[in-house]
Amino acid sequence: MIVVTGHPQKQGADMTDVRTFTQSHPIRVFLLDDHEVVRRGLADLLEAEPDISVVGDADTVEHALVRGPALRPDVAVLDVRLPDGDGITVCRELRSRMPELACLMLTSFDDEDALLDAIMAGASGYVLKQIKGSDLVSAVRTVASGQSMLDPATTARLMRSLRTQPADTPAVAPELAALSSRERDILALIGEGLTNREIGKRLYLSEKTVKNHISRLLSKLGVHRRVQAAVLASQLEQPEPRQPPKE
Repeated sequence: MIVVTGHPQKQGADMTDVRTFTQSHPIRVFLLDDHEVVRRGLADLLEAEPDISVVGDADTVEHALVRGPALRPDVAVLDVRLPDGDGITVCRELRSRMPELACLMLTSFDDEDALLDAIMAGASGYVLKQIKGSDLVSAVRTVASGQSMLDPATTARLMRSLRTQPADTPAVAPELAALSSRERDILALIGEGLTNREIGKRLYLSEKTVKNHISRLLSKLGVHRRVQAAVLASQLEQPEPRQPPKE
């Protein structure tokens, strides 16, 4: 069994184009786990699906960083804790070489610190090893399509946790200073877990305008995923509620 930390978030996915896969063009998956039995089990589970192909695996960080780029996978399923390092480092390194790669973190521990690190490393999702096989298959398909396994409720819970530990919150990132007032408002609402449509209603903007603002603020912050921006949003003061425009 594997319990999913969050559900697929179709609204406001990080990639503008949803990627599709078929039996003739399957999802290429790379596995990283230090236990051979786990790797074999995952491979058997995923290979049974007609639209998924396991193209390779590794048991160490070093092995993964050599094999991963050569195999050009669409999705990497990465164990968080490894003998010679961690899967979060592998996620960060692989995505620096393959920006389109979707990383799905797999761990035995429900660890908020690891979840935060995984988000900032660019992971698309985070699941526990207690997850059901069918849910893991769904998770692979979800992140492969460009969606996130971290829904607004999960993001909001993480942000609340950060805000209740001010001593552990990093200093305000200098990138935040480059944001306009409107972008800061939108960033703060992303941190609350709101979707693009909900942000538009709150700020009296069209959904398309919100999407454009988010694209620009992600670029200014130097991140690729809205959940990464949500972490930075924890450093902002909450925006004052805006009044509707006067006629």
